[in-house]
Amino acid sequence: MERIIINTEFIKLNQLLKWAGIADTGAHANQMIKDGLVKVNGELETRRGKKIYPGDKILLDGGYEFLVVREG
Repeated sequence: MERIIINTEFIKLNQLLKWAGIADTGAHANQMIKDGLVKVNGELETRRGKKIYPGDKILLDGGYEFLVVREG
């Protein structure tokens, strides 16, 4: 499982997908979420503004999985 490091208390799901390089743009991230391609902690997530905290696990359609960790 890959780790994605954030420097804040939380990050919104669509921002995280862009930050991690999974989505090319914010619009692309929003579309991925809307299309049901993203799970947070095993649950399908369709809210682009869902707050993601360190310790949350993100699973994308196709098996890409990562853990959010905080640095600092």
